[in-house]
Amino acid sequence: MVSQYESDFYGWTLEQAGLLQTGNLDQLDTRNLLEEIRSMGNSERRELEWRLEALFMHLLKWQYQPAYRGRSWQLAIAEQRRKIVRRLARNPSLKSELADLTVDVWGDVLLSAARETGAEASDFPQKLPWSWEQLMDNAFFPDSHK
Repeated sequence: MVSQYESDFYGWTLEQAGLLQTGNLDQLDTRNLLEEIRSMGNSERRELEWRLEALFMHLLKWQYQPAYRGRSWQLAIAEQRRKIVRRLARNPSLKSELADLTVDVWGDVLLSAARETGAEASDFPQKLPWSWEQLMDNAFFPDSHK
């Protein structure tokens, strides 16, 4: 037998919300409800990862490809900074994961940068070269690679 969770997710969410609202906790689909709650948290974390990756990538390209700098990259950097700040304001517990997230994301960025620039991943700094303060400073743009 297929459960409502599997056959009509939207209907299932309405039913679960109604059960919570009326206090009928013993009728909740706790197994699937717990999974959905975990999934929502993971979604917020993935969104922050994506924003960090986009910011790091644009800053790295800014530094290593000065001939391509332009208003578009400046605006992309500003946009990612705003979205990161907003994501962290809405999810302050994610701040405790920033150190691990930045290390993980930086590794991905090195591979993306190598693919996009034609350089080797080893040509780029192997650790994130900018402080959190620099990353979030709207006036900060890294100098050209020398």
